[in-house]
Amino acid sequence: MFFLKKCFTLLSLIFIFVSTSHALPPAKTEPAAIYSQTAIHHPVWARHGMVSSQEALATKIGVDILKQGGNAVDAAVAVGYALAVTLPRAGNLGGGGFMLIYLAEQKRAVAIDYREKAPAAAFRDMYLDKDGNVVKQLSRYHGLAVGTPGTVMGLESAREKYGTLSRKTLMAPAVKLAKEGFIVSADLENSLTAMKQRLSIWPDTREIFYKTDGSVYQAGERLIQSDLAASLQRISDKGTDGFYRGYTGEQIAKSVIQAGGIISQADLKNYQAVERQPVTGTYRGYQVISMPPPSSGGVHIVQMLNMLENYPLAEMGHNSADSIHIMAETMRRAYADRSLYLGDSDFIDVPVKALTDKKYARDLSRKINSSRASLSSDISPGKVQPYESNETTHFSIIDKWGNSVSNTYTLNFSYGSGLVAEGTGILLNNEMDDFSAKPGSANGYGLIGGEANAVEANKRPLSSMTPTILLKDDQPYLITGTPGGSRIISTTLQIILNVVDYNMNIAEAAAAVRIHHQWLPDYIRIEKGLSADTIKLLKKKGHKIKVQAAMGSTQTIMKTENGLYGASDPRKPGALSQGY
Repeated sequence: MFFLKKCFTLLSLIFIFVSTSHALPPAKTEPAAIYSQTAIHHPVWARHGMVSSQEALATKIGVDILKQGGNAVDAAVAVGYALAVTLPRAGNLGGGGFMLIYLAEQKRAVAIDYREKAPAAAFRDMYLDKDGNVVKQLSRYHGLAVGTPGTVMGLESAREKYGTLSRKTLMAPAVKLAKEGFIVSADLENSLTAMKQRLSIWPDTREIFYKTDGSVYQAGERLIQSDLAASLQRISDKGTDGFYRGYTGEQIAKSVIQAGGIISQADLKNYQAVERQPVTGTYRGYQVISMPPPSSGGVHIVQMLNMLENYPLAEMGHNSADSIHIMAETMRRAYADRSLYLGDSDFIDVPVKALTDKKYARDLSRKINSSRASLSSDISPGKVQPYESNETTHFSIIDKWGNSVSNTYTLNFSYGSGLVAEGTGILLNNEMDDFSAKPGSANGYGLIGGEANAVEANKRPLSSMTPTILLKDDQPYLITGTPGGSRIISTTLQIILNVVDYNMNIAEAAAAVRIHHQWLPDYIRIEKGLSADTIKLLKKKGHKIKVQAAMGSTQTIMKTENGLYGASDPRKPGALSQGY
């Protein structure tokens, strides 16, 4: 029997080798197409279309939509709704985000801003006590933490203007997953276990995500969300009116007010997504397209690339002390500018053109000492913007026509505020914590808020979300993005550098050790795995180093003459890149 098992294993390995080796592309820089998430240095390969998301069921739904003839926007809408069911800590109906679209035939990029908004009754000092001190609980785990949700309006706006399939077709998979349930993964079990104390505070949340005896759903068991299924069906039947008006809208407003918040039915009825002009730039011959304010990501991705273009990174070597030093000094200056200039462009004048100007980048680069770290206190007296949770999620999509979507959306903290609107199954965000509760005062994560991002009625809080697309000769080349709070911008930057400067395939680019510097606090954050010798050299240059938890969950697609290559970040379990 032992011999037969050995023979079967050997034959299986031979079969896998034969079935995948035919897909070896001639390009020197691309490895074989292996449909496996375990070989982290090998991207998956496809010929026609591809979806890369943080949750496998959602990815497969997106691929099915592409196979049905839907375009990238159709697939994005289906994935967005599916993640609200299968990745409840970040996928959402009750949050918001940004969608970047590239329309291949028109050679045109579109940015859809569906970021949450402060309610009309919001005001500057709403999170301060009578002595002027910040009451952190109010902006995080309270009804006052909830901003007016934008996700449903954003997905519907994209579908109506740029999609091709019906709302019913695109939402049917999500409705079915919520109604009939899906098998709980080990990742979801771990997440619900970690969040049990916080989520159990809210009766409706506890009833959905935990059993009647209070225990956690185990991996392999089925999670059914009947109220969420009904809410999704109302959207399918009535469009945005099925969310912002009628029963769902009434229940959201009622639940928020009962929790001490201020969202009204009028706030929901008046919410609109906004189509904005993307931020653009160039880097070593590639066109860079990213998200404009109220995202800070696009501005500073372009700004940092403009600075780094002045250095021979490839010659320095990937993650060498010299290249990390230059990256850290570049990040330090961009994040300092972020604190001073970035906010909701509907409320303040953001100098996008000046910040993304190549001459400005050259001027900043000249101030970098190639052998010695700067002191953040010497660069600017400005203030860093608030924390944004790791529990955002990103997905990237490309269709057979070359249309592409890079989408990042979030509830903010894991499971947002934790509050489910009664009778709807919809988790509500705590995005109001992304405002500066008190400009000049540190929040719970040691970061300090700026004046440009102060709380104001109907204003959108500043975000780090950075959905990004690189073009090569007006054709999509790289579609990427990530969650990761303040590290979103630096993580996205390193995916671009790893591919463009260091000639990595996208799986290698995703797996590589990451670093981060955000000006304040003044140290380089690194993941485990960086050479001890490199760390010593960085310290010798004057840098403070802290080894901390892994950063990001990138979902990336590359289009080459040999086909499409996809890679989901190995840092997060359950993610999947798949094509056809």
